[in-house]
Amino acid sequence: MNTARSTIIILSLAFLFSQNLVAQDPIFSQFYSAPLQINPAFAGNTYTPRVALNYRNQWSGWVGLPYETYAASYDQFIERLNIGVGLMALTDDAGNGLFRISKISGFFSYRAKVNDQFFLKLGVEAGAWQTRIGVDKLVFGDELDRIDGFTGDLQSEEILRLDNKTVFDVSAGLLAYGPMFYGGVSIKHINNPDDRLIEETENVSSGLPLRFSLHGGAQLTLKEGNRKKLSSFISPNILFENQSDLSQLNLGVYAALGPIFAGGWFRHTFGNADAVIGLIGFRQKAFKIGYSYDFTVSSPLNTTNNQGTHEISFVINFDHNRSKINYNDCFQLFR
Repeated sequence: MNTARSTIIILSLAFLFSQNLVAQDPIFSQFYSAPLQINPAFAGNTYTPRVALNYRNQWSGWVGLPYETYAASYDQFIERLNIGVGLMALTDDAGNGLFRISKISGFFSYRAKVNDQFFLKLGVEAGAWQTRIGVDKLVFGDELDRIDGFTGDLQSEEILRLDNKTVFDVSAGLLAYGPMFYGGVSIKHINNPDDRLIEETENVSSGLPLRFSLHGGAQLTLKEGNRKKLSSFISPNILFENQSDLSQLNLGVYAALGPIFAGGWFRHTFGNADAVIGLIGFRQKAFKIGYSYDFTVSSPLNTTNNQGTHEISFVINFDHNRSKINYNDCFQLFR
C-alpha cells in the first residue's frame, strides 16, 4: 500500500474521532470524583491517601462503536512539607481499541496560607500522553487476495510506523479557597505536545490544543459530622472548559445527607444544550460510590439509538481512621 493511501486511511480515522478524542480531552461528568483531571492544584485535598476509580461509557446505545474512559488516581497532602502529591492513569478508548489515548501523570501542589481563613494552592502536572490506532483491527488492501481472501499479511510499513506516538505533557493550575467558597483556573497541555501520527499534514492538528478550565463553588453545611456520623451539606458548583473551538459549561448542585448523596447538573456546549446529568450515591466510612447518567438532549443525538452516558466512581478515603481532622475548607465535595 502506498503512502498516499495510508495517509487517507489515517486522516479518515482522525476525522471520525476528532470531535471527542483529538480536539477535546475526556472530562468526567462526576468531575468532583476525578478532580486531578480538572486541575492539578486539587492534588492533596486529604491528609491521608485518597484513591479513586472512574469509568465512563458514553452514548452506550451506539452498537459497534463503544466509547469508554477509565481512570485511576491517588493523591494526599503531606502536612509537614505543606505539599500535595498524586498519580493518575487514564485511558480513553473508542471502538474497542480502534482509537485509544492513554496517559499517566504525576502531580505536585504547594499550599500557601494567606490568613487563617484563606489559602492558595499552586499545582503542576507532568506526564506521558500516547495516541494509538489499532492497526490490528483494520483491514488493508494488501491483506486481501482475490483467491485466498483475507491473508493478514500487512506489508504497509508506513501504517506500522504510524500506529502510535508518545509525547511529554505539562499542565498547571491555581486554586483559591476558604471555609465556604473556592475558585480555580487551570491550563492543560502548556507545551502543546505534538501527538500527530502523520507529520507535515495541514488537515491534522499540530498538537494537543491548550485546555482552559474555570471552576468554582460553595459549601453550605447543614449538619457538622464527627467520627460516628457523616456531615450533611449542599454544594452548588460551576465548571467551564474550553479547548480549541469547543466549550462546555456545567451548572448544578451536589447534596450530601448523611450516607446518601445526590446531585443534578445541566451541561451546555454553547452551540446547543447538551445534557442533563443526574447523580445518586452512597458513602460509608472510607468508601464512596456514585452513579451518574447523562440524558442527552441535543439533536440528533437524542434518538432511540442513544441511551445516554453511564458513569461510575469509586473512592476510598482513609481520613476516617484519623482521630483529629479539621480542614477548614469547602472541599468536602471532592472527598
